[in-house]
Amino acid sequence: MGRWRAPTPAASPYITPAGYHRLQEELDDIWLRRRDVVAALADAAAEGDRSENAEYIYRKKELAGLDRRIRYLQKRLPSLNVVRDTPNGERVFFGATVTLQSDEDGQRTFRIVGPDEANAAVGDLSLDSPLAQALLGRRLDDVVSVTTDRRQQSLTITMINYPDSPDE
Repeated sequence: MGRWRAPTPAASPYITPAGYHRLQEELDDIWLRRRDVVAALADAAAEGDRSENAEYIYRKKELAGLDRRIRYLQKRLPSLNVVRDTPNGERVFFGATVTLQSDEDGQRTFRIVGPDEANAAVGDLSLDSPLAQALLGRRLDDVVSVTTDRRQQSLTITMINYPDSPDE
């Protein structure tokens, strides 16, 4: 008997212009990379016995991974809504750069972006994340309570900033 898993909720369809451009570039680069992998796969297949040919097996797996990413991007890109308008800096909305003050961690800065361009290492926070959901609609000096790592944390919004150009 298999395990039933509830389907994951659909990610928000919002993205910044720069994020959309990066995904489009990734798709173009993958098509170029795929061409090279197909050529290498053909060379490996020409060497003979495919069952023990490590190069052939590796290239088949690599090609499958590239095709999977191409299918995902081709389905995802048309469904994305590129957010070009930036609201005023009084409240936190999509695209805002928010600085938060915490007693334990000090100051941290996050930018609220779409789930396809989220990267915690550089401070790009997914719109779908619990912290971003708690911040949406809040004003400067508001205190936000968020549960992180099984502990309650109070964060104060110290700065809200929006990019000057919609292509940033």
